[in-house]
Amino acid sequence: MAFIKPQAATPVDADERRRPRDCGSLAEDLGSPDPAARRWAARDLVDCPGASPALVARLMVETEVSVREVILTTLTRLGDDLAIAGLVDCLRSEEDAALRNEALEAMKQLPDEVAPIMAGLLHDADPDVRIFAVNILESLRHPEVEAWLIDVIQHDPHVNVCATAVDLLGEVGSDRAREALLGLKARFAQEPYVQFAASLALRRIDEG
Repeated sequence: MAFIKPQAATPVDADERRRPRDCGSLAEDLGSPDPAARRWAARDLVDCPGASPALVARLMVETEVSVREVILTTLTRLGDDLAIAGLVDCLRSEEDAALRNEALEAMKQLPDEVAPIMAGLLHDADPDVRIFAVNILESLRHPEVEAWLIDVIQHDPHVNVCATAVDLLGEVGSDRAREALLGLKARFAQEPYVQFAASLALRRIDEG
């Protein structure tokens, strides 16, 4: 989901923004019944250090799409440890697929902030979180991306995680991935897709 683009303020929005804008009142406005008030609060909280937990808490229950978009934009602009931790919590949501995907896209905008926790995400107990982590790697542009992917296809027990990783490795892999790809083919010899994707990655390495 694309982040919200600046829009002309409606009269209601303008009235809401003329209220006192201290960080405490902004945090309270995140719970307002008026979506416009929540939207302005989420936007203005970018200037409030420590606002990430309140923004994440609201994101978990927010149903208005435009408000969710602003919250996500603000979280990416804050980009602090609490924002990252909150987005990781969103990845674990079992009830809201849209929230998981929105958090994933937000984390892709924060390569420097996400990189330090990537090894932990790739070894998370939840295979879905590990798959999300591999998807984030696609946009990370980090020097360790290939090494992380090699580690996944060598050690992750879940075929879907490995399949996601080998897809990306086919795009970024070098000759250093060859042994791991051959090992993956041997480990999942009965999985047609893994065989196809690993063979394709090896062919691209040979051609590259």
